[in-house]
Amino acid sequence: MDDKEFRLIRVLFVCLGNICRSPMAEGLFRQMVQQSGHDARIEADSCGVGDYHVGEPPDPRAIREARQREVDITDLRGRVIRQEDFNHFNYILCMDADNLSALQEMAPDNGRAQVGLLMDFADDSTGVEIGDPYFGNTDNFGNVADQITAGCRGLLRHLRLEEASD
Repeated sequence: MDDKEFRLIRVLFVCLGNICRSPMAEGLFRQMVQQSGHDARIEADSCGVGDYHVGEPPDPRAIREARQREVDITDLRGRVIRQEDFNHFNYILCMDADNLSALQEMAPDNGRAQVGLLMDFADDSTGVEIGDPYFGNTDNFGNVADQITAGCRGLLRHLRLEEASD
């Protein structure tokens, strides 16, 4: 394993179907990482706990909300979580308690990933869930994107502190 591989931090964002919240999180976080100059050290991906939308692009409302934040997620495609993800990623961060429960049931005993809620990294938001906007209106996507942004900012701060301790 080379030095770059050893120091690479991998983050997986998870929601139910991987067409709304988790692709927005992947795109917004990638933008933050790139703007911070850490894109050689931090990778991001997204998936769903359910296989409802495998191979599909993000919901048009998620695409529109991301675009309003100057992030293009049109190339992302839905996928479902795999057992190997628990060892490939350092962090597997989900959007709500149902996702968290499903991930905890799937996680192998020897998995290396830290599994938790994305909002646990946002200021004063431990235990807060990011609700599924799928059945709501377009405004719900804006609110969700605001929450995701706060969680991703906190996560990036956390990773920079973690990186400094390497």
